[in-house]
Amino acid sequence: MIGSILADNPWGCTPYLSGGENLPAVQKSAENYTGTVIYENNDGKRVGRISIRAPSSGAFDTTIANILANEALETAFGGVASHDSSEDGFSVTLKCHAASGELYNVSFKREKVIVSSFEADSILTTIETWADTVPALA
Repeated sequence: MIGSILADNPWGCTPYLSGGENLPAVQKSAENYTGTVIYENNDGKRVGRISIRAPSSGAFDTTIANILANEALETAFGGVASHDSSEDGFSVTLKCHAASGELYNVSFKREKVIVSSFEADSILTTIETWADTVPALA
């Protein structure tokens, strides 16, 4: 969804100039991904846990894969590793420049979308109207 927003600019944002630099209409301003790998022994008892925080989805996937493949960690914990995706989380904040010149942020988290730093009600209306058309947000 984030890639689509960056590519398609569904909110009608406009590129702008700041500090002598041309900036895109919509850009990522913050991003992080979190998750957990748990270790269970032969009795199904949880004997270990590793929390992961990564700066991108690719780094998150790579980190999870590397931890799951690490036999030395399994030996140290005394259990088998598994990715507990029920505890995964993410936060991506997009910085947008409205045609009116106003800058605002749209943050996406696992359970919610937050629109902040805006004054014009039309910005919120635009985001809400768009969100109503996105099945993943239903």
